[in-house]
Amino acid sequence: MKYQIGDTVLVLLSNEEGEIVEIINDKMVMVEVRGVRFPVYMDQIDFPYFKRFSEKKKFAPQKQKKYVEDIRREKPTTTPRKAEGVLLSFLPVTDTDEFGDEVVEQLKLHLINQTPEAYNFTYQLHFFGEKDFELKNTIQPWQDFYLHDIPFADMNDSPSYHFDFSLVKPDKRKADHFEASVKIKPKQFFSKLEEIRKANKATFSQKLMEAYPDKLEEDVVELGPLARKGYKIYNAAEARKHLEPARSVVDLHIEKLTNDSGSMSNLEILAMQLKTFEKFFDLAVAHRLPSVIFIHGVGEGRLRDEIHDSLRLKREVKSFVNQYDPRFGYGATEVWLNYK
Repeated sequence: MKYQIGDTVLVLLSNEEGEIVEIINDKMVMVEVRGVRFPVYMDQIDFPYFKRFSEKKKFAPQKQKKYVEDIRREKPTTTPRKAEGVLLSFLPVTDTDEFGDEVVEQLKLHLINQTPEAYNFTYQLHFFGEKDFELKNTIQPWQDFYLHDIPFADMNDSPSYHFDFSLVKPDKRKADHFEASVKIKPKQFFSKLEEIRKANKATFSQKLMEAYPDKLEEDVVELGPLARKGYKIYNAAEARKHLEPARSVVDLHIEKLTNDSGSMSNLEILAMQLKTFEKFFDLAVAHRLPSVIFIHGVGEGRLRDEIHDSLRLKREVKSFVNQYDPRFGYGATEVWLNYK
């Protein structure tokens, strides 16, 4: 192979020198330029020696000796970067099968921060509503952070990618945290792969956020006699945007809710589970979800019975059922909601 890890190369499109940090396949390598890593095709790079020897050398005339105290400090002339948000990037890694065809073996996932802020983040990969992988770390400004690899065959199971961001340096004017998630259906995913193949690109990305949001104040709408009497009237459509995200599948097993369940009594455990049930039912209604699944387990059935008794009294409930599901057995209840 022409290139090896550690080689210094010239990126032809930008005329910048970088270092090869990974050989992706027989056509692509990962290059690092000034701390930023990105994939390039091998025909888009070259060794920099010709450029170095062909450039005209400029020799400054010899000057008289100067001391450190006499040298004027130069102002930095860095060009400000354009912030383009935070993205989740997918890099297909290909191999050649026995018939000589290129096939995608796996995907490399990178978190790309194209903003001037540093973030703490928690990343989770979910299959069928269940967490399969979790990573907590920090990403610096303008940094490309490698998350993990996913076998290409797993794309048929519609994985979802969930992120929770917070600022490394807290700002009272900014939100305490920001959640974002991505879920790409298999048909859409394969269409994306075909698009980048035709465009001769190495990756495709999904934007997670444009910029870290400000802390939102309550929106008050002044309306008629009630407002004149001192009542605060709120715009429900706007307020919904500021709520915690709803979940279509809510796991009420106590080990999913707290790490201290060993010191709790059965009554305390049940109270926490029911409180969580009420919270996510209200969020489902506020976000106008069509349905929501509550995983309560089988056990003695006390939690299930308490949930069913509560559902019978809620006017938003169209119907609910506790039937066999290959994912949960008989340990979950699906609720359909009505907003008429």
